[in-house]
Amino acid sequence: MERDTVVKEVVEALKIFSRDIRTQIDEMGSQLRAEIQDTANQLRAEIQDTANQLRAEMQDTANQLRAEMHETANQLRAEMQQFRAEVNERFDRLEQKFAGLRVELTETQETVHFLASKTIQHEKKLHHLAKQLESIR
Repeated sequence: MERDTVVKEVVEALKIFSRDIRTQIDEMGSQLRAEIQDTANQLRAEIQDTANQLRAEMQDTANQLRAEMHETANQLRAEMQQFRAEVNERFDRLEQKFAGLRVELTETQETVHFLASKTIQHEKKLHHLAKQLESIR
């Protein structure tokens, strides 16, 4: 009987030891789950932070590109306005030259008409004088 008692006590000790091990395993499993959950939460938070940083950087880059495009467009507008002003100035100078040439041409035409009429008058006088000379002879 003593043996049965010892065996019962050993079995009882093993059961207690087994319960303790199960309890420890359950606690370690719970701790592991909690640590995994914490790590997953940290990873989610880091991923979210990284995503937010990327969004902010992308927005900054987009804003910089918009600003650069706006600045380039303004520079192009300014250059186009300057070019237009130069072209207009050149056309104005050409118009002035043409106006001067028109005046000179008009004056030359008037002079030619005047000289032509004088030449015709002189020719008429010469014809008239030539007729008078013939009639005298």
